[in-house]
Amino acid sequence: MDTTLVETERLTRICSTGKISVTALSDINLSLLEGKFYGITGVSGSGKSTLMNLIGGLDTPSRGVIRVRGRCITTLNSRQRAYYRRCEIGMIFQSFHLLPAHTALENVALPLLFAGVAKPDRRRRAAAVLELVGLAQRSGHRPAELSGGEQQRVAIARALIHQPPLLLADEPTGNLDSYTSRQIIRMLADLNQNHGVTVIIISHEEHLLQEFAHEIIRLTDGKVSDRFSIR
Repeated sequence: MDTTLVETERLTRICSTGKISVTALSDINLSLLEGKFYGITGVSGSGKSTLMNLIGGLDTPSRGVIRVRGRCITTLNSRQRAYYRRCEIGMIFQSFHLLPAHTALENVALPLLFAGVAKPDRRRRAAAVLELVGLAQRSGHRPAELSGGEQQRVAIARALIHQPPLLLADEPTGNLDSYTSRQIIRMLADLNQNHGVTVIIISHEEHLLQEFAHEIIRLTDGKVSDRFSIR
């Protein structure tokens, strides 16, 4: 039986600047199943990143509800949201956000440092997840010594260090060439298929999403304008 992992009800986000208000999202109702690979597309300004930030606990809605594994995350306080982001989901962005003075291994292990995990355990777990993304031989390299695709793999490894059930990726291939973009999305698809990680990815590269995703959700002017299954 399919299990719902993420559910939104009438999810709305209104952004206000002075006397001007813009509705970034309007009454979004979604039910996303555990173990699936979802692609979210739409033109710039359609609400994609706003939706991702809300599910990721980086922002709070103007109204509506988000449930993750049945728990309402829209009522969490700031400390609870920080724990949710740190321990219960993984997030990947267009920018890699790696610390330049730290090695790949140290960057991946960083979330475990904040979680109070002992150093030997941090290193062991970081090495294992770097091997998972194919970078075991590059663990001692700093970001400047890695290609863009390798840096994004480090960022993905860091997002996976807590073994989260949900991985959110906001334009993870935006700074990469077409060949590397395909490699990254294929790797996310492999993580979904072989390790059961639910993936929600925002991308303008809909042709890649149609190749690898189970389902595509298209946003237009802050609303779901289309939703269709691929496989």
